[in-house]
Amino acid sequence: MGTILAEYDRRRDAGLIRPDAAQRAVAARLDELTAQAPASGLFARFRKPPPPPKGLYIHGEVGRGKTMLMDLFYETVETAPKRRVHFHAFMQDVHRRLHDARQSHTQDAIAPVARALAKEARLLCLDEMQITDIADAMIVGRLFEGLLAAGTVIVTTSNLGPDQLYKNGLNRQLFEPFIALIKQRLDVISLDSPTDYRLGRVKAHETFLTPISGQTDARLQDLWQRLTDTEKGQPLDIDVLGRKLHVPQAAHGCARFSFAELCEQPLGPPDYLALAQNFQILFLEHIPQLNPDRRNEARRFVLLIDTLYDGKVRLVATSAQAPEAIYPAGDHAFEFGRTVSRLKEMQSASWWGKKIVET
Repeated sequence: MGTILAEYDRRRDAGLIRPDAAQRAVAARLDELTAQAPASGLFARFRKPPPPPKGLYIHGEVGRGKTMLMDLFYETVETAPKRRVHFHAFMQDVHRRLHDARQSHTQDAIAPVARALAKEARLLCLDEMQITDIADAMIVGRLFEGLLAAGTVIVTTSNLGPDQLYKNGLNRQLFEPFIALIKQRLDVISLDSPTDYRLGRVKAHETFLTPISGQTDARLQDLWQRLTDTEKGQPLDIDVLGRKLHVPQAAHGCARFSFAELCEQPLGPPDYLALAQNFQILFLEHIPQLNPDRRNEARRFVLLIDTLYDGKVRLVATSAQAPEAIYPAGDHAFEFGRTVSRLKEMQSASWWGKKIVET
C-alpha cells in the first residue's frame, strides 16, 4: 500500500485538491505514525508488541482539511481492528455503554467500557473533538486514560487547540488534567492553512433564501451537504450556565435549527453567545413574517442576529420574506432596522470571506 504523502501528492497532481504546504506537512507526520502503527496479522500474535506510538491531536480552523487527512490516514494504515467515528457519535456510544455497565451495579463503569473499546480498536480515529457538555467533560479524561493504558493509538481532529477545549465550562478545573494528558500522550499538531476550502463550495449560491417552499428547503439542504459533507448532523447538548441547550444537528462547525427552536423558546443572550462561540456557520430554517403580536419572537431574533454578527458567524437561512419585510411594524421595529442591515451584510461575499471567490 502506498504512503499517505504519495496519495496526497497524487490527488494534488490530478487536480482533486489544491496544493497546500500546511496540509502536506500534516500528511508527512501521519506517514510517520503509519510506519509506527501496531502490526496486525498472523505473526503479530506471536511477537511481544512494542510500546504503542504517540497518537496525534490535529487542530486548526474549520475547512482546512483535517478530516480529509485523517480519513486518508485511516484508509492507508493496516492496523486492525480500527475504528473511525465522529466524536459526538462516539460519546453517545460511550454513554449507552456506561448505562448498560451501571445496570450490573459495577462500582466503576468507565473502566470496563474503556477495556471493551480498546479491544475493539487498536487505532481510534475521532473526528471533531469538541467538549460542550459537563457529563462528557467528566468522563472523557478517565476514558482516554483507560484506552491509552490498553495500548490504543488515538488520532483526533478538532477546531480547537487542547487549551481551548471546554473553555469557560462548568467546573473546568476538573477537566484540566485531561488537557495535560493530551499534551503528554498525543503529539499536538496545528494545521495552519490560510484557506477555508469549504467556502468555495457556496460560491454563487444565495445564503438567505426566500420564500419558504420545497424548492428553498432543498437549496438549503444542498448548502448544508456542501458545507458539512453529511446529509444530517449529530444532535448535541451544550452547557449554558449549568443547563442544556440542545442543538438538533451539528457537523463540521455548523449548527442547524428552525426559527421556532431558537426564537419561540425562552432563550436569551447566553444561549446565543454559546452558539456563536461553538459554531462558525448557523443554518436557520423557516423564519416567518412576524406581526406586532409576535414582539417576543422578534426581540429574540434581533438578539440572535446581533450575537451572530458580533461573533462573525456566517448565516444560511430560509425566510418567508426578504429581511426588510420580516417585521415591518411593532414594538421592536426600530431595533429591527439594524437587524435588516446586518442580515443583508451577512449575505455578502465579503462577510463570508474573500476565499469564497478565490476557491
